[in-house]
Parts: sequence; C-alpha cells; structure tokens
Amino acid sequence: MENLNWRELNSVLTSKTEDEVLEMLNAERVGAKRLSVLERLHQRYNTLRVARERIELLKEARNK
Repeated sequence: MENLNWRELNSVLTSKTEDEVLEMLNAERVGAKRLSVLERLHQRYNTLRVARERIELLKEARNK
C-alpha cells in the first residue's frame, strides 16, 4: 500500500470492500506502522465486518 495522507486515506476508504480494507490494514502493520492510520483502518474494517455479520445473523434468523 502506498503511504496515503490522512485526507487521501479517508476518501478512498469509503469505496473499499472489507477484504480490501483488511489488505490495507495488514500492509500498514508490516510497513509504515503509523498509529493513527492503523487505528483508522481498523475502525473501518470493523464497521464493514460488523455490517456483514449483522446481515448474516438476520438472514439466519429469518430462515428458521
């Protein structure tokens, strides 16, 4: 992952999938290790993951 500045990071995160954000997070973990960027990527990843899990949970509940 290229070293995006804060503004660039926030603008691209909205269009990334859960898998893409996880890739970015893992790349930052082994690369630059910028704390604020790690935190932001983790926040976005969790938001996407929780949304997916909630959809899966509700589908499961409806199918019973």
